[in-house]
Amino acid sequence: QVQFVESGGGLVQAGGSLRLSCVAPGSSFSANAWGWYRQAPGKQRERVAFIGRTGPVLYAESVKGRFTISTDSAWKTVDLQMDNLKFEDTAVYYCNAIPPSPWGQGTQVTVSS
Repeated sequence: QVQFVESGGGLVQAGGSLRLSCVAPGSSFSANAWGWYRQAPGKQRERVAFIGRTGPVLYAESVKGRFTISTDSAWKTVDLQMDNLKFEDTAVYYCNAIPPSPWGQGTQVTVSS
């Protein structure tokens, strides 16, 4: 199994931007699809963005028009560009792939209002 490492989180004011990245260090892993997920305190983990090699790019309604998911050409890494961040985007963000691996540590995104 592959271990994913997320990075790029931080503290940002509402309206600001962050770019998250996900890699599998030391691995030749190449995904069939990637997803970004988040879990806010007291809430279940939810998927916010998905991209597949042969399918559409999907976004949760709450982030449409503000978040953009992208991969490198080899499908080994995935990024999440987050613009116009809102307080309710505060959460720990995780990546995972298809085929899936155990969840990584995630990266904390905190948006101040």
